[in-house]
Amino acid sequence: MSGADIRSAKRPDPDQVLVDIADYADTFKIRSDTAYETARYCLMDTLACGFQALDYPACTKLLGPVVPGATMPGGSRVPGTSHELDPVQGAFNIGAMIRWLDFNDTWLAAEWGHPSDNLGGILAVADYLSRQARAEGGEPLTVRDVLTAMIKAHEIQGVIALENSFNRVGLDHVILVRVATTAVVTKMLGGSREQIINALSNAWLDGGALRTYRHAPNTGSRKSWAAGDATSRGVRHALIAMTGEMGYPSGLSAPNWGFYDVLFGGKPFSLPQAFGSYVMENVLFKISYPAEFHAQTAVEAAMALHEEVADRIDDIKEVIIETQEPGVRIIDKTGPLDNPADRDHCIQYMTAIPLLFGRLTAADYEDDVASDPRVDALRDRMTVRENKRFTQDYYDPEKRYIGNAVQVYFKDGTQTRRVAVEFPIGHRKRRDEGIPVLVEKFRASLRGKVSDGQFEALESACGDQAKLEKMPVDEFMALLIKA
Repeated sequence: MSGADIRSAKRPDPDQVLVDIADYADTFKIRSDTAYETARYCLMDTLACGFQALDYPACTKLLGPVVPGATMPGGSRVPGTSHELDPVQGAFNIGAMIRWLDFNDTWLAAEWGHPSDNLGGILAVADYLSRQARAEGGEPLTVRDVLTAMIKAHEIQGVIALENSFNRVGLDHVILVRVATTAVVTKMLGGSREQIINALSNAWLDGGALRTYRHAPNTGSRKSWAAGDATSRGVRHALIAMTGEMGYPSGLSAPNWGFYDVLFGGKPFSLPQAFGSYVMENVLFKISYPAEFHAQTAVEAAMALHEEVADRIDDIKEVIIETQEPGVRIIDKTGPLDNPADRDHCIQYMTAIPLLFGRLTAADYEDDVASDPRVDALRDRMTVRENKRFTQDYYDPEKRYIGNAVQVYFKDGTQTRRVAVEFPIGHRKRRDEGIPVLVEKFRASLRGKVSDGQFEALESACGDQAKLEKMPVDEFMALLIKA
């Protein structure tokens, strides 16, 4: 790849990408008030997603220690439960909860993903460190420390994703969760610049999970816990590095054996901009609908058409869905849908439900709704097309739109209006409209799952930026656990 002498055993300097990520994680100061404010809302939104997942046994069966009885009093607590775990398993638990319903934030570029997946590792380690410090008479971390780590994890994952497509070489986007968590958690643990580089090199040497579990005919529930696995792996790499374990400086660029040559077609990564706070400031929230993000605006468009078509479902001849190229590539899906994980990655299904019922909730992916014969009958009459302008605006860094359009045609030759939505309610351009909905999502998700006193304290703290930032992490987590 680089023309280096592959016979030489001389250890090279670390790859520049490792250095750039480590320097950012180690010393960069976040000075954006917008980033911190958005991170507060992101924390609320992400916790809301986790608490909603507690309603689903398919998720809760995975929570707790990996081996029965392997608990850790004084360790990482899992929101909404009474579990106390080592931080690696705590990260898996929190990460799996966050991602289970496909309802947390999103970043769309050459690679897509969900940067708040990193909160699994960040929150587990922050709680563990704070409880340890408290027990030893030290100072716990504050929620501002958590928000800082979130901003940096978002940035690392999101900037790498801008021009580097892992999905096109068959790798799942959770690789970037593992890398981002590794960097920020090693710093949280007190790691040096060298230890962060070492940990990062091992994170990349893990290679990447295949996307098999996201695509027909193998779509399955692993896509709901893959990010939990990735963020927990990041914590493990951080802890290993903190023992003084060595790293692998050319783990990315080594000829024949490095990540680039083995898994990325021999191409080095492109980092088009320096790490800052861009990603958190521009992150996309899934506020109204638990749906794969490329379909969010299709759901909004279908909701707008519901009243026009609800009484004429049997008269529908065709439904035209216009979407972006990634939408065609990953969620245009025909044929039987075997499970909820299959359905929430099918643009036809996610459009059919609101056309039929005027809603889309997590429960609508379950078998009792999917078994309604009208759903598949309507899916069979759908055509999905790429809209070139939607694709162009999707990749435009000044826009990052996620456009979809829906129009329904009837057998008598009439049709509905064409409803196009350029960007969803969770887009930065709709923050004023979206934040009140996000706050209500937080309230509705936590109310009844913690005590009234805990809920009131959480609502008060989360509604006040300065108050929340000053709160010790262990006190914040105490408000989230099952009493």
